Amino acid sequence: MSEYQTVQETLRRTPATWLVTGCAGFIGSNLIETLLRLDQQVVGLDNFATGHQHNLDEVQAQVGPERWARFRFIEGDIRDLETCRHALKGVRHVLHQAALGSVPRSLNDPITSNDVNVSGFLNMLTAARDEKVASFVYAASSSTYGDHPGLPKVEDTIGRPLSPYAVTKFVNELYGDVYARAYGFSSTGLRYFNVFGKRQDPDGAYAAVIPKWISAMIQGQVVRINGDGETSRDFCFVENAVQANLLASVKQAQGEHQVYNVAVNARTTLNTLYEQLVEVLALNGVQVTARPEHGDFRAGDVRHSQADIGKAAAALGFAPTHTLRQGLEVAMPWYLDFLR
Repeated sequence: MSEYQTVQETLRRTPATWLVTGCAGFIGSNLIETLLRLDQQVVGLDNFATGHQHNLDEVQAQVGPERWARFRFIEGDIRDLETCRHALKGVRHVLHQAALGSVPRSLNDPITSNDVNVSGFLNMLTAARDEKVASFVYAASSSTYGDHPGLPKVEDTIGRPLSPYAVTKFVNELYGDVYARAYGFSSTGLRYFNVFGKRQDPDGAYAAVIPKWISAMIQGQVVRINGDGETSRDFCFVENAVQANLLASVKQAQGEHQVYNVAVNARTTLNTLYEQLVEVLALNGVQVTARPEHGDFRAGDVRHSQADIGKAAAALGFAPTHTLRQGLEVAMPWYLDFLR
């Protein structure tokens, strides 16, 4: 039995109350679905800035009425401290996913990104400290590695940030470290590497590459690749990210702040990603004949990204269950149902 399976069995035997911020978003909705399937009590907080009611509706349909009755939703904004305090009442574990993601978004509007990702984070961290929660796990980001050229990325070696978004996520880590030192409050940052899967929004100017490309392919549109296509990423299926959150919650080091990479320790170029999407779509009866177009490199992007996951494996028992290809094959039916 894997460490993750052991943790799941422990949670089923000893249910607790969890707060998931950003619960109507992509990763947040996957987290609440998993927690409800494990018979946990879940409080969700979201202001629908980037999340969607249809994500919550889908979770409700997936888990059934009995488990859905264990979920309580609060519509509110993490930028309001009193809202954070209200949401945390009686909560044992916090999974803080609420943020404004996207490098381009932060370049276009650094003020709002900072307000949500830094001030909102500090509100939630402070309220959780005051409520004396058992664990506080938050969404960090691989963007923190900035311009450091080394591969694979190791947690204790970073470079200079390349975007306002990267700055905000690094500041989260600094606050987590200070709160551990100054107040003895434990927290854990999970540096996500290009997470993908069901409920990831394909629409809008800041859509992630995988759902955006799948949407274009299904509609017969030409996919535009930034740069020469040899930019590479460590794509991480959402089930791997869910696993990391639960492991980090149960195994959080007391009185410490720790940061872990969440990825699969593999590097895939955008050109290879395109070919894999074509192949998986073909397995699902969708033929893509158009070739992609190449454009300019995108401002603020790093050239290559790949994670060393040894620290998470050793400390948490983290063991990814899905490669990029396996994740695409699992997620593709959802994309097709949602996008058609």
